[in-house]
Amino acid sequence: MGAGLGLALSRRGNEVTHLVRNDRPAPSGAGLSIGIAAWRTAVAHASTVLIATPDAAIATAAGVLNHLGALGRQHVVLHLSGLHDRSVLAILADTGAALGSLHPLQAVSDPYTAPARLEGAFAGVEGDPRAVECAERLARDVGMTPVRLPPGSKPGYHAAAAMTSNLTVALYALASRIAAGAGVPSHEVERMYLGLLRGTVENLEAGGAVAALTGAIRRGDADTVAAHLAALAPADREIYRLLGLEALRLAARAGLAPASLAEVRRRLEQDP
Repeated sequence: MGAGLGLALSRRGNEVTHLVRNDRPAPSGAGLSIGIAAWRTAVAHASTVLIATPDAAIATAAGVLNHLGALGRQHVVLHLSGLHDRSVLAILADTGAALGSLHPLQAVSDPYTAPARLEGAFAGVEGDPRAVECAERLARDVGMTPVRLPPGSKPGYHAAAAMTSNLTVALYALASRIAAGAGVPSHEVERMYLGLLRGTVENLEAGGAVAALTGAIRRGDADTVAAHLAALAPADREIYRLLGLEALRLAARAGLAPASLAEVRRRLEQDP
């Protein structure tokens, strides 16, 4: 994400310098890349420093920045973690720099895809007032929509992000395994449900979760739900039950009749 965001910012005319432990080139078009010996000078001349490390290394990176002695009240320091807030940068408090975080709410596995992926995405921002203003400006500069996150909200915010992205990938892999186990040709199963997933995302974009819900639970088809449960191994059945109960809440909001709701719930909660 650090390299990708740097590339996106550079393409929008920002001067970007990547601070790396081992000299290596920055992604093409993403600005300069410099080793440790030049970090202090680069930080001193920067207005904003973005810490783009794994979560467990953010505090260590902040300590390195503090040791450089180059930060002052004119600086803003942001990290890119979705989980942590400004408090992980506490070691920098005495520098006077404004502290905060900017979390692009997008999946970027290849930095060269970032400029297009970030365009239209949302970004969670929080921190000191000046840090939030800076984070919002950077987010808008690459086409993202910033959202201010209230204190204490980031763990829940990030758990929701993990469920939306990472666990959806895991759920898709689970669905593919179930289909293959049922006899669907293995050379087709990895991609045959992708169109269904794309259509679901389009429905979510068009009308939100309540309107996007389709299928047996939305229809109140308890017999089909029971057949699904019977076809699954115990561990997979439990996942279906839990997600099915969440889908049932959506079906209730969509207007499914109380009798149908009760029957589907009974099938989801009963032992096979």
